Amino acid sequence: MTGAKRKKKSLPWSKMRIPRCEDFKQWCRRRLPILEWATHYSLKESLLPDTVSGMMLAVQQVAQGTFALTSLISANAVERLVPLSSQNLTTHSNTSVLGLSDFEMQRIGVAAAVSFLGGVIQVAMFVLQLGSATFLITEPVVSAMTTGAATHVVTSQAKYLLGMKMPHISGPLGFFYIYAYIFKNIKSVQLEALLLSLLSIVVLVLVKELNEQFKRKIKIVLPVDLVLMIAASFTCYCTDMENTYGLEVVGHIPKGIPPPRAPPMNILSAVITEAFGVALVGYVASLALAQGSAKKFRYSVDDNQEFLAHGLSNVIASFFFCIPSAAAMGRTAGLYSTGAKTQVACLISCIFVLIVIYTIGPLLYWLPMCVLASIIVVGLKGMLIQFRDLKRYWNVDKIDWGIWVSTYIFTICFAANVGLLFGVVCTTAIVIGRFPRAKTLSTKNMKEMEFKVKTEMDDETLQQVKIISINNPLVFLNAKKFHNDIMNIIQKENIGNQPLDEIRKYEQSTLVSSLSGVCNEEATQPCLNPKCSLVLDCSGLTFSDYTGVSMLVEVYMDCKNKSVDVSLVHCTASLIKAMKYCGNLDSEKPIFFESVSAAISNIHLNKNLSILSDHSEI
Repeated sequence: MTGAKRKKKSLPWSKMRIPRCEDFKQWCRRRLPILEWATHYSLKESLLPDTVSGMMLAVQQVAQGTFALTSLISANAVERLVPLSSQNLTTHSNTSVLGLSDFEMQRIGVAAAVSFLGGVIQVAMFVLQLGSATFLITEPVVSAMTTGAATHVVTSQAKYLLGMKMPHISGPLGFFYIYAYIFKNIKSVQLEALLLSLLSIVVLVLVKELNEQFKRKIKIVLPVDLVLMIAASFTCYCTDMENTYGLEVVGHIPKGIPPPRAPPMNILSAVITEAFGVALVGYVASLALAQGSAKKFRYSVDDNQEFLAHGLSNVIASFFFCIPSAAAMGRTAGLYSTGAKTQVACLISCIFVLIVIYTIGPLLYWLPMCVLASIIVVGLKGMLIQFRDLKRYWNVDKIDWGIWVSTYIFTICFAANVGLLFGVVCTTAIVIGRFPRAKTLSTKNMKEMEFKVKTEMDDETLQQVKIISINNPLVFLNAKKFHNDIMNIIQKENIGNQPLDEIRKYEQSTLVSSLSGVCNEEATQPCLNPKCSLVLDCSGLTFSDYTGVSMLVEVYMDCKNKSVDVSLVHCTASLIKAMKYCGNLDSEKPIFFESVSAAISNIHLNKNLSILSDHSEI
């Protein structure tokens, strides 16, 4: 008995899966994507466009620096702990690091500490798998937060654009205090700086618009940022604007990169607020751009992997006194417009930036600060024009419009991280409040509808139609799962070989219900073919937000790309209006119908017309 007991106890261990070398390789490829795509890189097709895009991206990097939103958050910590007013109280002896003074090293150390702790927080979020919670951050919230943060950045550059001496102002309602100070001291505006700022902004906007208009005809766009920097620096040097007109210039720029050294750990507790802001704002802004790229080029994004990537980028860079970084909309759009093929373009850009740091950097001593501020402000154009999204949100879902406005107000009144938190909480609370009033499609109606379809149409047509009922409100909480459920029900790739009981169990777990047995549940082949059609019954769709409507449009476009015709029935007038406004739906043939029978009849009619067309071609 004892031996038998011992044998039973050892059984679970014998069934345990021992990690293999292949599992480790797969984990490495998943966490280091370069190992996956680098082996398939085509030098002939991709190297030239990646090189050109990398060079253009480097020009933008030199002109604008890192991500403006995280830089602004870091600056708040620097000014709070090592303010400029304390410069006279600090000894002016130079350190051994790139000839920088002790005061400058203290300020750089604070920024590096913010970068280090922000990266640690992002890595911790990766370990806790918090990337799966990003569905709580909706598109209106991200749009409002980034627009508000961009407004903060523009405000922070106002003193340079106007040539004013202004104390650092931050904290709650600091945005309004800055403009109050400007209007109170309007007479101290430096006319030369103002005129140079206006001229720079006009030149930048005009040339960038021309580049955008003619980007298809010219292979290489004019790097107006770099040209303006060189022209302004040369002019300032020749005319001695710093002394003649009192224009503030960039000043001394150290050459090279300092040797690695740990950031000051004794101030980590003092910068924890800014570190959380950097971790969340940088991640959310970067993830929004990543998801936009994934949608445009049709690939998937691992939300949790983004935490790891950005976290390690900030932690490692902090040992070289780098400030926090994140993806930027302007540079991402620049890569699109210049025809970048792969991430090699970013690597080439880094190489060129290093060359600038070691050679050209010190030559920018004479660059006027008003010109640099103009470049930064124009670089934020992509975020600032997100005000145009308000019209779209108003037409699709007025509640999301209200969330956008309130999130923007909270962002400019307090900070980007506060606005982000408010937007998430507000969105979740509103959806939770709307759900109890939601109605679902009754079982009786489902049975009547199924019977009606099966008796009125011929079997041949039915075998090519999949009828699906949406039984829940479609909002940001379930939009992604809705998309996955629709795709899985259409293709049946993962469940085609399973027993019927398991298939029924699968469909019960989805957010949509299959109404007809038009795709044979026991078949091993997917229901995906050039003549397959999908009917979405929206009777149970009691309400939807902007994310839900966008996902419906995305489902329609994805099915269309897979040669699956989609028809929507029992849609409310507001849903039809929102979908037409939100996406480019097919205007040549109707997709909205009053009933399932009408949709099936239309499918049958189109099928007969297609057969006649085929015969006529023969």
